[in-house]
Amino acid sequence: MATPVPLQFAAPKRGMPPKHFADLSEDARIEALAELGLPKFRADQIARHYYVRHEADPRTMTDLPAAAREEVAEKLFPQLMQPLRHLTTDDGETRKTLWRLHDATLLESVLMRYPGRATLCVSSQAGCGMNCPFCATGQGGLDRNLSTGEIVDQVRNAAATMAAEGKRLSNVVFMGMGEPLANYKRVVSAVRQITAPGPHGFGISQRGVTVSTVGLAPAIRRLADEELSVRLAVSLHTPDDELRDTLVPVNNRWPVAEVLDAARYYADKSGRRVSIEYALIRDKNDQPWRADMLGKKLHKALGPKVHVNVIPLNPTPGSEWDASPKERQDEFVRRVIAQGVPCTVRDTKGSEIAAACGQLKADEQQSA
Repeated sequence: MATPVPLQFAAPKRGMPPKHFADLSEDARIEALAELGLPKFRADQIARHYYVRHEADPRTMTDLPAAAREEVAEKLFPQLMQPLRHLTTDDGETRKTLWRLHDATLLESVLMRYPGRATLCVSSQAGCGMNCPFCATGQGGLDRNLSTGEIVDQVRNAAATMAAEGKRLSNVVFMGMGEPLANYKRVVSAVRQITAPGPHGFGISQRGVTVSTVGLAPAIRRLADEELSVRLAVSLHTPDDELRDTLVPVNNRWPVAEVLDAARYYADKSGRRVSIEYALIRDKNDQPWRADMLGKKLHKALGPKVHVNVIPLNPTPGSEWDASPKERQDEFVRRVIAQGVPCTVRDTKGSEIAAACGQLKADEQQSA
């Protein structure tokens, strides 16, 4: 078993929210309810409301004693977030929400409906400390980590939205604001609640959950040892250390070879293919020789246990970073495939509603 390595990053600027039901272990929930004079079976009863019926207000939980509902609400269900803005596109199929948290921190999530499935892109931090220059969130810096409850409640809100439409939330991707593995314990706790069957979780298949990272190699290995079968997505963006040191500054600490070695460890432990995310940027990382190098390195490091997602860059206003032309994108994909590595272009949604991470938050701050 790999030894966890402490990860040191810039300290978040703001305080964590009050404890929420989703932040607590089962024993802690029972203890908290006992302090209110309620028996332990109420913990499962409340969990069924929250995870199965997607209710977050004990005042509406009519099978709880009427005299206890207000106290349960105050002690276990503080309001974690309020919707500030909703933006929709794709004929209403894609909805981006800007949330205001208890301390006025801003947070984004995106609900995307596809034929036969619905995917929520969740945030794991308010802002991000990874400082990738082409990412709006990275340029805004890190406000703070999100609590487990704040992560889980993004999922509950989306699940409630889909249930109201007579449908089901089927997929959750940790590809929103923040670096998930820099908020490791809370993200893993959230994943377990997302995938646990009711009444202890939302019952979403682990195969429908993706955890993304810019390449925190020790944390990738640690995640592999959790014995989960969620998909790992590595935001590589270039196969060479020289450019990646600039595009993904954490590469100075964990270079490409070390990241791919950790990714192979994850693939072997989980039995899942690793997804390599590659934001294609005009004249930066879209050269044919980089496509060849990417295919060769991935084939050598991961063999059949890898798939490349090419992502057309969603540029931020005024940025020097722009998407590659369609013909260059197609040639890049062709050359990666020629090296024996599956490669597809991601079906991007929401570009006209600032769906790239951090854009809506930046817009709100500029207009405030």
